[in-house]
Amino acid sequence: MSLNAPIRDWRGKRVWIVGASSGIGAAVGRQLLALGARVALSARSTAALERMAAPHDGSALAVPLDVTDAAAVAPALQRVVSAWGGVDLVLLCAGSHRPVRAWELDAADARRLVDVNLNGVINCLPPVVAQLLQQQGGGVAVVSSVAGYGGLPTALVYGATKAALINMTETLYLDLAPRGLGVYLINPGFVKTPLTDRNTFPMPALISADEAAREIIAGLERGRFEIHFPRRFTRWLKLLRLLPYRWYFALVHKGTGL
Repeated sequence: MSLNAPIRDWRGKRVWIVGASSGIGAAVGRQLLALGARVALSARSTAALERMAAPHDGSALAVPLDVTDAAAVAPALQRVVSAWGGVDLVLLCAGSHRPVRAWELDAADARRLVDVNLNGVINCLPPVVAQLLQQQGGGVAVVSSVAGYGGLPTALVYGATKAALINMTETLYLDLAPRGLGVYLINPGFVKTPLTDRNTFPMPALISADEAAREIIAGLERGRFEIHFPRRFTRWLKLLRLLPYRWYFALVHKGTGL
């Protein structure tokens, strides 16, 4: 059963992707443009955004944005709304990752990770939700991670930010779905990006950013609330989370070798 209205045709849809300069966000942007959507691309890297937008005359818009600057979000959104008269879907996928073990924790580094992964979404939500409510339509999608399902070695801070995003997006659905807005929670497994290249351990079921984008778009089209992939990996993690802690900790240690 779909918890959101299915998206049956991307032609002419107005999509704003925050975190679009590389990785999953860039791949989703490329694929949606190929499907006929109009895509606004945001990230800190102006040059990268302009390179992506250049081949798509009128259908792609480069909108530089640093999500840690709360005051910059509303003007960026207004650029999209002014250009296209509104926005049908906002995809919040800006994020960072740094592997951290307990004995390596640095408070300043941790705060920077929280500022991007969690506070960046919090900075975006007020103007985005206000715009969608004003339009009386549209949707917001938040990219979290399966690392938010439960504690994992090296994900001491990263996993905590993603767990918070899962909880936040569930609550967004409770608040906004009755008002006719779409809310989507995206939980990828391991996706090959510059961020996961920092990992020094084996990453099971590793997929490309293009494959991740296809999974996301398929989930949006079906109206799913939680879009998690690859399922051959994520289903095991969901099951693992149901086990007693004694078994959970033992299996995580065995599975990761950490």
